[in-house]
Amino acid sequence: MPRITRNASIQWEGNLARGRGHISAANGAFTELAFSLATRIAPKEGATSPEELLAGAHGACFAMSLAGELTAAGTPPTQLEVTCEIVMDEVEGAGHQIVGSNLRARAVVDGIEEATFADVARLADDECPFSALLKRSGAQVTLEARLVR
Repeated sequence: MPRITRNASIQWEGNLARGRGHISAANGAFTELAFSLATRIAPKEGATSPEELLAGAHGACFAMSLAGELTAAGTPPTQLEVTCEIVMDEVEGAGHQIVGSNLRARAVVDGIEEATFADVARLADDECPFSALLKRSGAQVTLEARLVR
């Protein structure tokens, strides 16, 4: 695979407590997603947070990794549903840190046994660049993967 780069631009106005910002993808896929300290602390309709964006990125990366591994195993998925929960917590002496990412996957896959699916899902997690990044940073990545018949 070739080297991949992607870009986003971020604009911030004001101090941390009352300020606000917007995130836009360079390719136009999303524009001016609002975020602030308030949206980082509590969900707010119409706004996001860096952690929510990371959850989406990690979940999407894992979904593609799982689809690739299932296809390579000769059992391409019919449907995958992945959720990701990013956990940020206070770490003594280090401030707030991303300490965990919890992946949950539900898959519709014909012709695969439960044990084989579990092995493929673990391999997909191992091969997912976002899982690798988070694990190298010391965050705990958990995976719950189930076949749905």
